[in-house]
Amino acid sequence: MIQALSAATDDHGHVLIVDDDPQIRLLVARFLQRQGYQVTGAPDGRAMLEILGHSPIDLVILDLMLPGRSGIDLCADMRAISQVPIVMLTARSEESDRIIGLEVGADDYVTKPFSPRELLARVRAVLRRYRATTNRSRATEIVGFDGWAMDLRRRELTSPSGTLIDLSTGEFDLLAAFVEHANRILSREALMQFAKTRTSDDPFDRTIDVQISRLRRKLEADANGSQLIKTVRGAGYMFSPAVQARASEPA
Repeated sequence: MIQALSAATDDHGHVLIVDDDPQIRLLVARFLQRQGYQVTGAPDGRAMLEILGHSPIDLVILDLMLPGRSGIDLCADMRAISQVPIVMLTARSEESDRIIGLEVGADDYVTKPFSPRELLARVRAVLRRYRATTNRSRATEIVGFDGWAMDLRRRELTSPSGTLIDLSTGEFDLLAAFVEHANRILSREALMQFAKTRTSDDPFDRTIDVQISRLRRKLEADANGSQLIKTVRGAGYMFSPAVQARASEPA
């Protein structure tokens, strides 16, 4: 059953909560509504896709363990048709589960049991960086590098062969950070800061490396053999191409 929850008084955005636990949906919905968000709830993937097909959604909070199709499968389905930001909820704390979620396109994750305030912070951070890159100045909204074209307003990346490359929100934000700091060595910590990637108290958390690996594979699949993101041993990563900025054609 689709659960249309009351709209918020402030227009902070429309959040879709997908979780088969009605208590969690209600708890999260009430908390986000008090913070000014409009909230809709769905118990499974079928209801989620129905809502996405009929309502403008700014962010999805998606449970990993769902009846029917899993949150991992649903995240992959969403990424095939939409760049709406996704925050994944999971009762699992193992690094492998977090990596799988990021691999299929989730932008962040929160492990159950979670603090509503932490979830709110994640929602705000993901929406902030998504909107920041969406609303960049029109004077520099398209950047080019090594034959590639990156449209910052439309959040689109086109390869040298003219193919539109599918990037998740996190991948696009990471590439934007590389482009803005081209030909500079960036540590993992700096990339987390520049790209607003979630930080971790665990020094061995490989979240940023997973995102870089995924982005690198997509870039190098159509890069004529050249390596655009180079690993600098013991220091971090460097985006090697020269970057040019230009205004887009008037709409």
